[in-house]
Amino acid sequence: MPKSKRDRPVTLSKTKKKGREHKKSMVDLIRQAVENYNSIYVFTVENMRNLKFKELREQLKSSSRLFFGANKVMQVSLGRTASDEIQPGLYKVSKLLHGNTGLCFTNLPKEEVERLFNEYVDYDYARTGSEATEKVELKEGPLEQFSHEMEPSLRKLGLPVRLNKGVVELVSDFTVCEEGKSLSPESAGILRALGIRMATFRLNLVCRWSPGEFELYIDGPDYSDIETA
Repeated sequence: MPKSKRDRPVTLSKTKKKGREHKKSMVDLIRQAVENYNSIYVFTVENMRNLKFKELREQLKSSSRLFFGANKVMQVSLGRTASDEIQPGLYKVSKLLHGNTGLCFTNLPKEEVERLFNEYVDYDYARTGSEATEKVELKEGPLEQFSHEMEPSLRKLGLPVRLNKGVVELVSDFTVCEEGKSLSPESAGILRALGIRMATFRLNLVCRWSPGEFELYIDGPDYSDIETA
């Protein structure tokens, strides 16, 4: 019996790419937010953690709207130049949208926004490729914080360990990581096993815009032309 053309395997892991309609919808949402909220902030994110960011969205949903990623779409929404900006001064905001940046549209007072962003910090385990914030060394001898069941896993991470009367023992001094150097997969795994959190999820304000006002939170030569524009 010939095989039906309808019986084609479907890979469930495949997802439809976000196309033109999605981008247009995002542009419309951002432009509507410009009308609905009093102020716009550009912010950057260090050590992005999706769950923590979702918590912030939930916390602010009654007073604010957050957009993150898709910098080009956000730039087009606000206007890239003084000639196509949708409100005076928004092209300055648009120029600051590069890298890990987002937009916060809000009706909260300036002081409340600044306090919230400054205090919204969380500590997590660093991932592979992250920069170590300190040097971590382990000295030869028993590692009593680990149970004997963990000995094989620790060996796989590169630690020179053995079991000595049921106690995990480090047979020689070992440097897990050096300050300022990138973490290998093994180093990141050892730090997690040790409970050492080196990644800090943090939000940094870059600028604030409201009708007739523009304020930079970051100094430096890269921003001087924007501030005086």
